[in-house]
Amino acid sequence: MPTPRRRRSALPLTLSATALLVPLATACSGGTSDAKGAADGGKRLRVVMAFPPAQAMSPYGDDAVTLSRLAVVEGLTTLDRDGAAKPALAASWKRDSAKEWTFTLRRAAFQDGTEVDPAAVVRSLTAAQKASPKPRVLSDTALTATARGADTVRIVTDEADPLLPQRLANPSLTILSAAAYTGTRTDPAGHATGPFTLARVNGAVSATLERNDTYWGAKAKAPGADVTFVADGTARANALRTGAVDVAEYIPVSQASLLGDGLVHAFPSARTNGLSLNTEGGVFADPAMRAAAREAIDSEALVESVYEGRADTARGLLGPGVRWAAGVRTAPTGRAKAAGRAQVARTKEIVLATYTNRPELPESATVVQQQLTRRGFTVKQVVRDYAQLEADALAGKYDAFIQARNTLLDTADPVSYLASDFTCDGSFNISQLCDRRVDAAVAEAAGATTTAARHAAAAAAEADVLGADALVPLLHERFLQGYDDSRVQGVALDPLERTLITADTHVG
Repeated sequence: MPTPRRRRSALPLTLSATALLVPLATACSGGTSDAKGAADGGKRLRVVMAFPPAQAMSPYGDDAVTLSRLAVVEGLTTLDRDGAAKPALAASWKRDSAKEWTFTLRRAAFQDGTEVDPAAVVRSLTAAQKASPKPRVLSDTALTATARGADTVRIVTDEADPLLPQRLANPSLTILSAAAYTGTRTDPAGHATGPFTLARVNGAVSATLERNDTYWGAKAKAPGADVTFVADGTARANALRTGAVDVAEYIPVSQASLLGDGLVHAFPSARTNGLSLNTEGGVFADPAMRAAAREAIDSEALVESVYEGRADTARGLLGPGVRWAAGVRTAPTGRAKAAGRAQVARTKEIVLATYTNRPELPESATVVQQQLTRRGFTVKQVVRDYAQLEADALAGKYDAFIQARNTLLDTADPVSYLASDFTCDGSFNISQLCDRRVDAAVAEAAGATTTAARHAAAAAAEADVLGADALVPLLHERFLQGYDDSRVQGVALDPLERTLITADTHVG
């Protein structure tokens, strides 16, 4: 995975497929839900999600993404496919100075009937700022919101933040009504603004959505949705195959060919699978050994053997899901000369680790082990659940670590990813890289204020990271969402992973 932390791709619960089919059969069998849907006009959606709620649907953790993917919550802004900010609850905004912004609200109501006003926005953003643990999107900044007039909010950041409109699109900065905040708990059920209302949550098993008939935008075409949470990818695929669900999130590659193109829809993602090499200690502290490992990797072989052609060969840290990257990418600089096979063969055994939560990664590790062995390395694999590996990976206890990483993280901007993964003070620096040139390049990208300048600076930082061989890109994942395109319309194929069900999603 990771993204710290849903670590979204890395933390599904591990349950048997047989056990998981029980809630699917119960929650998706029709009955009163289908009758209600018919009465409302249209059919209720039956959706199976990959990641069960981990924090009782709190907006301040990983569950916020689930709420966003189910069209329950909204922020002041949203993002287009290229990561640019678009109006949501804010109809417009302007930057008054380096640290000050003014957002003008549209007319909208919460699902409980109360008005979306400046006081509600201030309350929600202040609650997010004070939450413990603090939402990851606020880990590197602080903001203060104040009401100004009947429909405007002033937001001041502690440092200049050209990405504030993108930051405010993060699901953890959703705007909720006053009734959502009770004691230490923040409950979005019935208190958000999206086209669907979260009506009920049954622990980590299921949830029920109802259409929000007072939505400020186009009313949802489906009267509601019955959602089940199933961590097992094969069980999700089987539910889609048998018609038990209309939409199945994240179909495993191993199931895609069995389902066929009519049920599986692939699209580029912002997720890069890479081989992080420990630059601080062990065999790969030597740049020549890292270069030898890079030369050993055959990305095309990985794509064809493990991903059955349903991925893209490595192009850098930023793949085709980051659509602007190819136009500004520069060649890696400062790469060391690779050690020869005889020199490699004299090194001690290296430990290659990955996690089981994404089924393709253990298979990838086996192929990578074979490729490294052919180059002369002696390789031992460690494959466990992600939760059992993360602390050791961050502490530099493995020589090499294979992970699937969302490169656009919380603000749809790769600078956050570059800073967390490859700078001396980075919070997710599995490669243990500390390179002044990389730090300077990332700092320059972080300070750029125009989109073009940030893209160019991010590309320069990418070239420096690749030049250090801190990470060897293996491939770029494609997301595989499951639905019958002859029956189901309006499913969002979002490389940023923030939308899935929308107001347009319906069974036709």
